[in-house]
Amino acid sequence: MKCTQCPVLCGADREQNSGYCGVNGIRIAKYYLHPFEEPPISFKKGSGCIFFCGCPLKCVFCQNYELSRNTRGKNITAEELAEIFKKLEDDGAENINLVNPTHYLSDIEKAVSIYKPVIPVVYNTHGYETIENLERADAFVDIFMPDLKFIDPALSKRYTGRDNYSQFALPAIRFMAHKQLVMRNDGKMLSGCIVRHLVLPLASYDSVNIVKFISTLPPSVYFSLMGQYTPFGKIENYKELQRTITAREYNKVLSAVEEYSLKNVFLQDLDSSEASYIPQWDF
Repeated sequence: MKCTQCPVLCGADREQNSGYCGVNGIRIAKYYLHPFEEPPISFKKGSGCIFFCGCPLKCVFCQNYELSRNTRGKNITAEELAEIFKKLEDDGAENINLVNPTHYLSDIEKAVSIYKPVIPVVYNTHGYETIENLERADAFVDIFMPDLKFIDPALSKRYTGRDNYSQFALPAIRFMAHKQLVMRNDGKMLSGCIVRHLVLPLASYDSVNIVKFISTLPPSVYFSLMGQYTPFGKIENYKELQRTITAREYNKVLSAVEEYSLKNVFLQDLDSSEASYIPQWDF
């Protein structure tokens, strides 16, 4: 079966061979209760994160580089993935958080058909998605949590090798943004959409354009502005990425948040830019 689960459309038979994403079968690096997601997601007991290996986007600065380049992890079956859903529920997870799920959509559908979680399911994606596959995911996803990494094609080409990122990500996020918002009175999100954006060094101009785009989405959408960029990954040839962002760069984006009157916003302190926030992979 030829894989068409991401916009790369590599056509690999991933039951037999690795696709452009670098993986075949179902491969995960870790699952656990993660306390450092946005407050309505981690909430009190932690988000039940499942970190999937490989990635069709391959950002050079990836904060989860060992995972996205498939240097860590183990292969599991759809039946075992369904068992992980159950275990995380039994451990008290606030939700099932599918981290980097795009190229595993068919496998996740199979696992959900075996056992559908009784707690909310979070689709935690890089945003490089097709509408066709998001419509499939929408059948079992309660909360969409995409990154919007770039609008400028020059940035996406430089850091991912793909200059069509925003051509797919912008309509994809418009689709995800229409997920109905359901918040409990105590602040736990049961359904909805949170769009994340990580400010990069020398790219605050693009972050401002992203804030402007967010302002055109339904007001029920939450925006999470992240200042945690930490030099990581394969960035030897990218001098600009070898430092954290400055207060001036971050404040420029904060000013845009105010200018475009965004209301539902999560802000991250600049002191979050530490490697200690990056999970240690189990496998």
